Amino acid sequence: MKFGVIIFPGSNCDHDALYALTHNLGQQAAEIWHESEELGDVDAVFVPGGFSYGDYLRCGAIARFSPVIRSLRRFADSGGLVIGVCNGFQILCEAGLLDGALIRNQDLRFVCRTVDLVPGTLDSAFTSACQPDRPLRIPIAHGEGCFFADKATLDRIEAEDRVAFRYSGNNPNGSSRDIAGVLSEGRNVLGMMPHPERACDSAVGSTDGTAVFRSMIAAAGKSLRHAG
Repeated sequence: MKFGVIIFPGSNCDHDALYALTHNLGQQAAEIWHESEELGDVDAVFVPGGFSYGDYLRCGAIARFSPVIRSLRRFADSGGLVIGVCNGFQILCEAGLLDGALIRNQDLRFVCRTVDLVPGTLDSAFTSACQPDRPLRIPIAHGEGCFFADKATLDRIEAEDRVAFRYSGNNPNGSSRDIAGVLSEGRNVLGMMPHPERACDSAVGSTDGTAVFRSMIAAAGKSLRHAG
């Protein structure tokens, strides 16, 4: 499977993703510059964390206008797998690929620690390899990670089984209904604040993040088999 990792000015988790995907998971991965008009021959796209364009205006607000977002939108509309992490989640919401928005943490402080996550659904290309009774230990690092949406939108997300992950035990940022990750209506786009790419190597204390990528790899394999 080949992943494309988008790089914006200010991205700082792109090489974390590239290392996890190639060294820890044995997949192919290619860098995609933010000015690119095409994504290339990729099976999935990773939108990394960091501070795209310095987070001026608000997180992800400028990145949504990058040329690569037009290509990303076409890719997602055609059913391609897209995962946005932290700033990537913010960008996907700003670009309209996901419902809701990410706002300042409830206590207005940057938070950087490891949290427990539980899958909100196993019926997705990003969570199928997770175990419902085993929380994932995955780090977070954000100042604007509070997921917010109005009640009608939250009710619709839950009714459509599109909560990918919830914080378990302790909500670190005040996110509505403990939501840590959400799926698009087509279920092929995931946004999440915790960093699975930073939990793919035992040397850093957890390999729980591999469950997200193993789910994607399995989903891509099924798609290729059906296409064949």
